Amino acid sequence: MLMEFFEHLREGNVADPPYEYEFLVRLNESEYPKYLRRIFNKATGDNLNLKFPKTFNEKIQWLKLYDTTPQKTIMSDKLLVRDEVKKIIGEEYLKPVLWVGKDFDSIPFNDLPSSFIIKTNHGCKWYYLIKKKDEFLRNPALIKMAKSYFDGWMKQSYSFFTGFEMQYKNIVPQIFIEPLLRENIDKKPNGIEIYCFNGVPKIYQKIKYNQPREVSVYDENYNNINLKFLPEYILINEPADEQIKQAVSLSEKLAKGYKFARIDWLIYQNKLYFNEINFTPFSGFYHFEDKKWNIQLGKMLNLRKN
Repeated sequence: MLMEFFEHLREGNVADPPYEYEFLVRLNESEYPKYLRRIFNKATGDNLNLKFPKTFNEKIQWLKLYDTTPQKTIMSDKLLVRDEVKKIIGEEYLKPVLWVGKDFDSIPFNDLPSSFIIKTNHGCKWYYLIKKKDEFLRNPALIKMAKSYFDGWMKQSYSFFTGFEMQYKNIVPQIFIEPLLRENIDKKPNGIEIYCFNGVPKIYQKIKYNQPREVSVYDENYNNINLKFLPEYILINEPADEQIKQAVSLSEKLAKGYKFARIDWLIYQNKLYFNEINFTPFSGFYHFEDKKWNIQLGKMLNLRKN
């Protein structure tokens, strides 16, 4: 059941928490390692060694429990991180924000453009796309459904949705709206993910959101490598372009001081936009087709540094 939930989570718009949620929220923190081991085993089929973590997945679990700081909480807050990004690399890489509030019913729909995206600041994949505002506003069932999502999300802590991603725990929930940056309203723009280990970009991934999704993955020397983070991805070996190199340079500045961070970007009208910093991507429950990558990425991550 847990893995079924993760599958839905990847697609966004999940209103209901997993069945363990209320139990995990009430847990004493001293019990977190015990239950994280159970969740990890359910999600990956592997046993979790928190005392001597070796694999990439194991080390992400260690970071979830033992490396949460107030600064990581700020950087995980999709609104507060904007000020940090502005200070570190500049405002030109930020997407516009059209509205911020705490109540779905307060959204000024009449003042918004014809398409936009409604998000929360305190989780991952908690969003709702409005591709055609007029059609949405004429459909009471859609409005009711969207409201139910946000009413639920605003009461929930993402930390306990996928197994103790504690950097999200102390974020004050808010709703915000961004324009829908798409050349084609039905196609998500291409993205870039930069995996930074101990502050250094080491693995780069460019994602084409076709059906199926196509990815090119590179090592730190921009060589194509045979690494798939998700089994449904289709590997293509395209040469690294200048956008990837720019994303690497900017990501190194943003990742400075963190043991691990994945910096995510989107490409719109041939321009890079910062999307988010993810300190525990996919909650550390990756299913690598080639298990050697779980070991190799784990070796790249030194938990004693920083």
